[in-house]
Amino acid sequence: MPYETILCERRGAVASLTLNRETRLNAMNATMLHEFHRAMDEIEADDGVRAVVLSGAGTSFCSGFDLQEQAAQPPSGTAQWRGVLRRDFDAIMRFWRSPKPTIAAVRGACLAGGCELALACDITIAAEDAIFGEPELRFGAGIVVMLLPWLVGPKRAKQIILTGDDKLSARRAEAIGLVNEVVPVGQEVERALAIAADLAVIDPMALRETKRALNRTYEIMGMGEALEAALDIDLAIEGEGTADKRQFLDIARRDGLRAALAWRDARFSPRN
Repeated sequence: MPYETILCERRGAVASLTLNRETRLNAMNATMLHEFHRAMDEIEADDGVRAVVLSGAGTSFCSGFDLQEQAAQPPSGTAQWRGVLRRDFDAIMRFWRSPKPTIAAVRGACLAGGCELALACDITIAAEDAIFGEPELRFGAGIVVMLLPWLVGPKRAKQIILTGDDKLSARRAEAIGLVNEVVPVGQEVERALAIAADLAVIDPMALRETKRALNRTYEIMGMGEALEAALDIDLAIEGEGTADKRQFLDIARRDGLRAALAWRDARFSPRN
């Protein structure tokens, strides 16, 4: 069965997944999140695939979860939000938990849930034009996958998340540990595929078990429990709803998402 929102192709021992909603800056809708699982099920069942490269079609990696879809059919109350947030969380964490190494190749917008998706991959390569950030609190939403403090520490994570910073350059992201390498625009996928090809040469059992050992370190430190606790808090935020989020979605329904984003940004002081 063909995919609607992603492209999946085999390049030797490497699987290449491309988010393919270019006109929406590859925003993740319900179909895409379901197709992540379908694709990863197939990849993980194929012994010939040794590594996975994740990228976005066009000039952006991923702008986050699809707010336009949410505005059209907004979940209401804790019961509805529980299923939505669990779906979002599990789809992103699929790349962290996969027994096969995952590499994100990022250019352009890499924001909100898209930023969390890039962080969930084992290695992240960024083009020089990549922009990272977590703008959720700026429009009254919460964080679905609270990976950021585990990678950059509490001080930086609090500044980025609490201020809703969505203008982190690729070089700044590299400096604080969000990405592994920065490369010229247009070379990010090539570099990710080159790393994946090297990983594909390594004994798959040794690679799988070593990734499991690395992830287990974070589990011992309590990352899994902390992520679930953060998801519960996000459920409380979204289930109750905020005045900011309601107004943001009202504007998006009436005037379009671009107008809603303009309303969001106009409330804050200009930033470089």
